[in-house]
Amino acid sequence: MSKEQLTDKFYSLVQVDDPDGRYAKDIGKGAYFGMPLERIIEAEERLRSPGGGGIAYFSMEYGLATSCYNKFSSSLPLKEENKLPENAVFSNFRVADYFFALQADNIIDLPIYSGGLGVLAGDTIKTMADYKLPAVGIGILWNSGYFRQKFWFKYGQAPEKMHWDPHTYPGLVPLKNRIRISLKPEDVNFRLWKYYVYSYKHDAVIPLILLDSNIDSNSERAKNLTGQLYRSDNVFLKLLQRVILGFGGINALAEMGYNVDIYHLNEGHAVFAFVAKARGLDNRETEKLRERFVYTCHTPVEAGHDRFSFDDLSKVLKKEDVDIVERFGKERPGLANLTLLSMNIASAINAVSHNHQKVMHIQFPKYKDRIQYVTNGVHPYTWMSRPFMDLFAQFPAVFPDFKSNPMVLAKAAELRQDNDFRSRLWQAHQSNKAGLCKFLNKWKLDENIFTICWARRIAAYKRPSLILHDIGKLMRIAEETGPLQIILAGKAHPNDNLGFTYINEVLDKVDKLNEDYSKLKIIVLENYDISMGKLLTSSVDVWLNNPLPPFEASGTSGMKAILNGVLQMSTIDGWVAEVSDRPIGAFFGYKNNEGMIGNEFDLHMQEDSAELYATLARLIGLYYKTNRQGKADASSAWIDMMIECICVAANFNTYRMLDQYKSLVWKLP
Repeated sequence: MSKEQLTDKFYSLVQVDDPDGRYAKDIGKGAYFGMPLERIIEAEERLRSPGGGGIAYFSMEYGLATSCYNKFSSSLPLKEENKLPENAVFSNFRVADYFFALQADNIIDLPIYSGGLGVLAGDTIKTMADYKLPAVGIGILWNSGYFRQKFWFKYGQAPEKMHWDPHTYPGLVPLKNRIRISLKPEDVNFRLWKYYVYSYKHDAVIPLILLDSNIDSNSERAKNLTGQLYRSDNVFLKLLQRVILGFGGINALAEMGYNVDIYHLNEGHAVFAFVAKARGLDNRETEKLRERFVYTCHTPVEAGHDRFSFDDLSKVLKKEDVDIVERFGKERPGLANLTLLSMNIASAINAVSHNHQKVMHIQFPKYKDRIQYVTNGVHPYTWMSRPFMDLFAQFPAVFPDFKSNPMVLAKAAELRQDNDFRSRLWQAHQSNKAGLCKFLNKWKLDENIFTICWARRIAAYKRPSLILHDIGKLMRIAEETGPLQIILAGKAHPNDNLGFTYINEVLDKVDKLNEDYSKLKIIVLENYDISMGKLLTSSVDVWLNNPLPPFEASGTSGMKAILNGVLQMSTIDGWVAEVSDRPIGAFFGYKNNEGMIGNEFDLHMQEDSAELYATLARLIGLYYKTNRQGKADASSAWIDMMIECICVAANFNTYRMLDQYKSLVWKLP
């Protein structure tokens, strides 16, 4: 087809709501915001074709790395609301904190995610695109994103409402299509948006449909339903956000004319999709429907299993829908459990690591025979740094086509004795670290000083303050073994009071630190996001991961780090439990008894901090034997561990993960 024919075909398939012609400036002449328009047409036609085997992937949040992966171009200038804002730094180098802030001249990541669950969903649909699967993502357009994190002296984290402009975000388009869901209090109308997730080769695409209730035809209450992600201060908002994802997602698929065979629920948030599909079906038809639903559970933490009273459900849902929930999701009289509902309506259930499977078997013994596991992974092309891509490209005989087949990274073992590879590996790491030091240059980071990072969602079981438990001990290690730089980052949910406490504790300890900054630097960063995560996971020497076992279902930040040769210092939990026999760093800390879960609030801080410091001192000692004021010993055991990290990364990626989903969960031929 000609470029004009491609444009006409696109608009016949995608009803862009463009009364003033702003989107037409970026859609046409064979391109969609700088990407191939033809790929969208192929995807849209395939999803509409009968018997196409479509997969609908439902997730409450999507972290797509749109600031650094397949960035769309636009003829319109980038609005200030869509640029990364200035972020403060809280450190023991107070003069820099006072005079400087971090400013990156870049677009914000599409703000429809909060953390690891969303990033996993984003990596999943990017890999679906790489695999050219007939799939569609279903999510919500969060008009206020998650929240902006601000640090306030003596008060810790102060959440602020986020403001962004979806109408000028490159690649995101509103549709003329509208849907409605009928609830007991009122009907709620939704505008549909689309964002197209391209493969890394730009040869395939996955449409992501986003639901938006912020339209004039709704009441003020209804407009706010798609305001902020994970509102939990109001039980009805919390419930309605889940209802919207399920009911609205099913209606959106019908409105698009997509033919779907498999409905994949990424967490129980989306389980009302089954309720919507099951209305009016007899027992035989309901059983046939269950064959088309699959469910992935992401948490062993009690707060992660949504429960609602039937009284509350009855105030929102019509009786027919409540009856379906009661049939499949009743935990006890008067209470529904969305995790039980999800497991009871799904033909396949999976945990997200082997360790998580063991925990689920304890939590849900009646489902033991049905709960399998597919360990999470990360999208290699998103998270592999440019210096490491260049490094692997320099050894094509060992790493052929590593971009499309990351499993080949296991062959790094063949280069253990290759001094040239070892030297180049260290140089690639130092190049990444130099970029981090440049980013934080006002805080005088040094690329030849041992640097360790803890960065993730802040929650009690993740123990964010463990490394700061004994500042005096940290200082003695710095004086006796060698200087160190510690970077901390993460957000606590606005209603997680315990998470707030940990942020306060971290900031208070840093504030009271009056030691020699040249020996011990501690830097706490605001607004940990995907772009910051990519920088940190690829650039530090050691990635610290110290959740209380067995409450980390999987964890993926460490997987991003090993992809870039960054050593792990970790408790044995989540994905790490599958490689604790591999020399990828050092392991320490409390282990739960086999067959027992334990108490997620008994944090073992005293004993585990002692083990952490002993382990840290050993790693620092090895680091300074390896890196002597900028001159590296290429024969060091440190570089052996970096090579082993890369070998292990061959397994912990979304390509292996999707291969297992295809065979174990979706049962594709």
